[in-house]
Amino acid sequence: MTVTVRDADAELDAGACAAIYAPYVTDTAISFEQVPPTREQFAERIRNAQREHAWLTAQDDGRVVGYAYGHRFAEREAYRWACEVSIYLASEACGQGIGTLLYTTLLERLAARGFRTALAGVTQPNPASASLHRAQGFEQCAVYRGVGHKHGEWRDVAWYQRSLGPGVSAPPA
Repeated sequence: MTVTVRDADAELDAGACAAIYAPYVTDTAISFEQVPPTREQFAERIRNAQREHAWLTAQDDGRVVGYAYGHRFAEREAYRWACEVSIYLASEACGQGIGTLLYTTLLERLAARGFRTALAGVTQPNPASASLHRAQGFEQCAVYRGVGHKHGEWRDVAWYQRSLGPGVSAPPA
């Protein structure tokens, strides 16, 4: 396996990203979406993320096997140095270090763009995602109890936080 990470191309990668994401929507509570987004909706999401943040894909022999992206954490201006991050892998790509490669590259990119804090919401239970976030230096900072209802159950969301670059100790640029 030779995995490479590159910036996503909205036209070329939207279909593959949508296909990776769809089972998370339909078969799990990991995503709170109810209907898988279309290829066109994914293309728009990629373009939006790349305007200020980043959207990266992991490719194995030219085939997209995962993606990670950052986007605005909250609308208020004071939050402009914080971003929310997410990652999704094809089932066959899990447990092979691809998530680590994607997140490492994404977090470095976001830090270089001036973001100082990364946050990630993880629907519970999701031990694989919790482990990946902890391995990337995230610490759990909150749990929102019963905030989502999917597949007939109320779901908790654990929030993880990590400083980027100089982090919260440095004044904003």
